[in-house]
Amino acid sequence: MKKSGASQGQSASEFISKRIAELGDWRGETLSRMRKLIKEADPDVVEEWKWMGTPVWAHDGIICTGESYKSVVKLTFSKGASLRDPARLFNSSLDGTARRAIDIHEGQEVDESAFKALVRQAVALNSSRKPKPSKKATS
Repeated sequence: MKKSGASQGQSASEFISKRIAELGDWRGETLSRMRKLIKEADPDVVEEWKWMGTPVWAHDGIICTGESYKSVVKLTFSKGASLRDPARLFNSSLDGTARRAIDIHEGQEVDESAFKALVRQAVALNSSRKPKPSKKATS
């Protein structure tokens, strides 16, 4: 797995692991579980540490961010409005035209296969929008 967003001698993955450990409660366990599912869904995912301390998972663009608040762990998919969500995992940020989020509360379980499907869709969408190298005309 690639690592991005390193600073002060630590990789983004190390910063994310440190954040999970600092939480030390259900939020850390939840963020760790969701991180594991993201890595399982996309073994080539790049972990980044942005915006003064936000875990980010990317592949040809941002897949999602992982934020922790007092009563919720929020996974925000930057292009979530463009993803099919038959399991209705998205339950937050539903009014926007781009983002969608999954708010996970203490004790709440997330459908793992549906979540992985969202991650894979986000990767496919990012990859489909990646600029293609231009071909030189041959004569």
